[in-house]
Amino acid sequence: MAEAYDPFGRETLDDPFPAYAELRAECPVHRYHGFDPAFFTLSRYTDVADALRDVPTYSSIHGQGPRWTAQGGLFTDPPQHTAFRRLLQKAFTPRAVARMEPFVSSMADELVAAVAGDGRGDLHDALAAPLPTIAIATMLGVPSADRRRFKAWSDAMVASMGSQDPLAFRTERAELEAYLLEHIDHRRSLAAGGAELPDDLISALVRAEDEGATLTPSEIMGSIVQLLVGGNETTTSLITNALVRLMERPALLAQVATDLRLVDAVVEESLRFDAPVLGLFRTTTCPVVLHGVEMPAEAKVMLLYGSANRDADAFAEPDEFRLDRPAAETRRHLAFGTGVHFCLGAALARLEARHALRAAIGGLPGLRPAGPAARITPFLLWGRRTLPVAWDIPATD
Repeated sequence: MAEAYDPFGRETLDDPFPAYAELRAECPVHRYHGFDPAFFTLSRYTDVADALRDVPTYSSIHGQGPRWTAQGGLFTDPPQHTAFRRLLQKAFTPRAVARMEPFVSSMADELVAAVAGDGRGDLHDALAAPLPTIAIATMLGVPSADRRRFKAWSDAMVASMGSQDPLAFRTERAELEAYLLEHIDHRRSLAAGGAELPDDLISALVRAEDEGATLTPSEIMGSIVQLLVGGNETTTSLITNALVRLMERPALLAQVATDLRLVDAVVEESLRFDAPVLGLFRTTTCPVVLHGVEMPAEAKVMLLYGSANRDADAFAEPDEFRLDRPAAETRRHLAFGTGVHFCLGAALARLEARHALRAAIGGLPGLRPAGPAARITPFLLWGRRTLPVAWDIPATD
């Protein structure tokens, strides 16, 4: 029964979509008491989209995770959110992302070429995880020698969002903050001495001013952590999810391999069908009555993107993975949210996924599963932490 929905239950974690269908049909406003604090869940497309746009009622001021936090920056409400977004969006404009394309394309090809002769491997570790990590680390200005540690810290920050232990990953967060503070202080010292700063995001945040107010180190650090959470693991999951669905449908995979222009449709349908972020949270600022259920003020509410994207009232045959959907329908998905909090890195995520899939499908013929793919841990995210596959070793001249 939908009233018994448990977002942390084993069956739900393994495959949440049947439970989401029950929620939409029987209990569109659900309250879960097995977490501290208890939280509500909205599962229908219209309810989720309306809540995302209604910032005065559904606030981010206490964070977008299940616990009450004071994260600030992008994870807050206007006007503070607007100011931070204006500072950061310069790095994610269409022109800025287009400048990244040759680098991302080349890196995807290099990662695939490095394993092509093996005939089997884990495409999570070989491609889906390193590509977004390298991209965001390069944008931030993280030295290549530190990327492995940077990835581990990033994964810990993502996992901490959905952890039932409020003290989980304290050590990793402290290590990451110390590392970032060192880079921030170094750039501040360069700026104070009149030296030219490196051309990267950390430098841009250090020298950025909004209405005459320079960001503090803690505000810069918070912004960087939020970029990691929003644009690293989620893009990795987009890549692994898409590959899993294509390998489940060999005829569809063969069609894409024959015409790699279909990769764009794969990316968009994967975002709809397997939203990498199953849902994020808001906090009500006043009592809200929806479908006969009252959510009190200061209630945590999970907005289920993954469920909204499978709602038959918004999508035809929502439980079918199709590449022939009209673009207007496909782009209606909420995988990146909507409204003022629409994902800042959406264009970059699409770019990275497009080139990762192009490189893998084009460079690893006969791609097929070589074992079960393990799920990532956080209950509010959906992706694979392992992706064992095999392929035909490409012929060499």
